Amino acid sequence: MDEGWNVVYYQASQSRTSPVYDFIESLDRKAQSKVSNSLDLLEKYGIQLGQPHVKKVTGTDLWELRILGSDSTRIFYVAVTGKNFLLLHGFRKKKQKTDQREIRTALERLREYRSRVSL
Repeated sequence: MDEGWNVVYYQASQSRTSPVYDFIESLDRKAQSKVSNSLDLLEKYGIQLGQPHVKKVTGTDLWELRILGSDSTRIFYVAVTGKNFLLLHGFRKKKQKTDQREIRTALERLREYRSRVSL
């Protein structure tokens, strides 16, 4: 059987902390469980996973992992070499349309990551 994908958490170059991991840890247990289940699906199905679980962010390299429910959690990610998904930014979606600041945060982290890792 084909091996699954791996989830890699973005780490800030200066502090070596993972803002996405910290975000997930800050959620209540129920929300953490939903995120964990969604990440399991992403690892198992990889780029074959479709809606409603994932959605392409128009005009960017980003994909949005959509953890549905009353808390509407989102995680931006990209596929990188070697069947890895790089988780860039997590947030709680409060409005119908995703706030551009959230997208900018993920894109800035992606630029920073690419500047130090040759892709």
